[in-house]
Amino acid sequence: MPSIQTQAPDALVDHNAARAIVAGNCADPFAQLGLQDRGAALLLTVFVPGADTVKVLTDKLEADMTALADYPGLFVKTFEKRPKSYRVRASAQGHTWEFDDPYAFGSVLSDDDIYYIGEGTHRRLWDALGARVMEHEGVRGTRFAVWAPNAQRVSVVGDFNLWDGRRAPMRKRGSGVWEIFMPGVGAGDVYKYEIISMSGARLPLKADPMGFGSEHPPRTGSVVRDLSGATWHDADYMKTRAAAQNIDAPISIYEVNLSSWKRAPGNRPLSYVELASDLVDYAAWMGFTHIELMPISEHPFDGSWGYQPVGMYAPTIRHGTPDEFRTFVDAAHAKGLGVLLDWVPGHFPIDEHGLGNFDGTHLYEHADPREGFHQDWNTLIPNFGRNEVANYYASNALYWLEEYHLDGIRVDAVASMLYRDYSRKHDEWVPNHDGGRENYEAIALLQNMNTLTYGEVPGIMTVAEESTAFPGVSRPVEYGGLGFGFKWNMGWMNDSLRYMELDPIHRKHHHHEMTFSLHYAFGENYVLPISHDEVVHGKGSMLHKMPGNSWERFANLRAYYGFMWTHPGKKLLFMGQEFAQSREWNHNQSLDWHECDNGRHKGVQMWVRDLNAFYRATPSLYLNDTRPSGFSWLEANDADRSVFAYVRHGGANDPKVVVVMNMTPVERPDYRIGLPAGGRWRETLNSDAEAYGGGGRGNMGGVFAENVPWMGQEYSTLVNIPPLSTVMFMQDVH
Repeated sequence: MPSIQTQAPDALVDHNAARAIVAGNCADPFAQLGLQDRGAALLLTVFVPGADTVKVLTDKLEADMTALADYPGLFVKTFEKRPKSYRVRASAQGHTWEFDDPYAFGSVLSDDDIYYIGEGTHRRLWDALGARVMEHEGVRGTRFAVWAPNAQRVSVVGDFNLWDGRRAPMRKRGSGVWEIFMPGVGAGDVYKYEIISMSGARLPLKADPMGFGSEHPPRTGSVVRDLSGATWHDADYMKTRAAAQNIDAPISIYEVNLSSWKRAPGNRPLSYVELASDLVDYAAWMGFTHIELMPISEHPFDGSWGYQPVGMYAPTIRHGTPDEFRTFVDAAHAKGLGVLLDWVPGHFPIDEHGLGNFDGTHLYEHADPREGFHQDWNTLIPNFGRNEVANYYASNALYWLEEYHLDGIRVDAVASMLYRDYSRKHDEWVPNHDGGRENYEAIALLQNMNTLTYGEVPGIMTVAEESTAFPGVSRPVEYGGLGFGFKWNMGWMNDSLRYMELDPIHRKHHHHEMTFSLHYAFGENYVLPISHDEVVHGKGSMLHKMPGNSWERFANLRAYYGFMWTHPGKKLLFMGQEFAQSREWNHNQSLDWHECDNGRHKGVQMWVRDLNAFYRATPSLYLNDTRPSGFSWLEANDADRSVFAYVRHGGANDPKVVVVMNMTPVERPDYRIGLPAGGRWRETLNSDAEAYGGGGRGNMGGVFAENVPWMGQEYSTLVNIPPLSTVMFMQDVH
């Protein structure tokens, strides 16, 4: 049986260490607290500030510990032999509680973890860092680990230790990693890190960079979440998504801000569980193939729409827990819908609980504001040249794809990452080592992220929002590209919207703005984006960008969507645009769903729904999106009448689609168009149909080709092109 040594325990105490423990600046707490071999005896030291009495409990012993009068809160006891285990019972002001001593437990992280973290090559960094609920040495609790290489001391604090940084200082491992196993701490507990810098300054409490959950804003604590034991029902979907997400597939994306898509009574945002039925069912009914979520990584400020994230590994609690977010993704997959996440690695906010000045140094960000401060957004720019920082972000992309079965990521503001002089004057940036403007470190990060995610998770897709002519954005890394699957076609969006906003009388002078995109349409794997950026900051709604009276505005918008769905490139439409919401998007309130009761708004909604259905059913509209063979002009130069005509081609046996557009409010009867084949051509979709709110003008269901060469084609026919319309004809092969 363990017994007490005759030597007084306080004689074995290191008084310098005791003073440091009480002051909260002990450099090596695991060498002082817990059970330590002091040569003459084993000395147990526990620190319980405020306790009146403390007992140690083993399987064979219950004994009082000695309070050290000069060091309030420190209690000691000696043993001859090491007990198998022990617990501590403390009492204060009539209250008694028991706990396992964190300093009784060995390290959790392996030497391999430490090595790969230091090297910046730990692919699944979230398995090593952050708060991991687990059983360690037979006891349930949570292991905390954080990278803070320049800290003098790091402690985990929370309600479980009265937010007192002296109570749980962590063990420093190699590579600047601090860790501790906290027995009894579990899912739902709130925590932060208290960090003392090398200068001795106590920093503002920091949220966990790897935290899997957060408190409801405006509170900023991290929350322990148990990610283990997820139950998925999407195995069949996961096997098929690769075919549904490649360049030859129909991809039609519905971009959504979860907080404002629809709100419950009282203006409450919907939960992930509610969205799993309402949003998923609606997107599936509309015929979209994907839902793209504006950023849901935890962020403190609603007005940033998620684009200033602090919790890169935490799905925002605004809609529920991580498990409930998984429920949402699972429900989408059950309906055959992919889920994409808007991912923001290019900058982070200056909020004091975030990554900035994390351990008292510019750890995650550049020290030089010419490299590390984003002037447009008042944010900090990550130092991707630091291996550990690049690893943090690349691993984060993989985390979302693996832990939440997301089908891909859309990377925000890629142009701001690629260029060191982005949005800066000539003397406000630092050239690269070759004297140029390219940000080699950010380029390497993006290449590594794409290589990692495509290599580790079969069937996913990555999309770049990149607004410049940077070469090879969607070219594989091994061929010198950035490695993205797709790139947003910002040129098409800007040119075509500028054209559509013109009064039709002036459009003939800007005809090329609708045709120019075909000069570069096959240089990248493009997505055509009409995103949230086009309906904010005073830009107005899509409907009110259109000129003319009310009827003409709706007709213009329907014609434009017809152009978009037949132009080479995958499709993306922001929520509310599919029913021509009248007002500009407001993140603080629901979409105006009541407008769908109006005939014209309902007509646009049905038009988009039918466009999606026709698009997905017609290989000629998607199969060759990235190949010049998928498109040919019939008429690109009729500027005087603002008429456009072209053919979309699929496989050798796929019926071709001829598209004719009239972008004036003047009907064009008996307009001759060339046809690439003889026989009957069915009028498959007409934006002027009465069902969509149009005037019901058209071609009586179809036309027949005549042996009259026209527009470089062997056949032709006369068609009626309604005012402000897009009309589609499909080759009748039966």
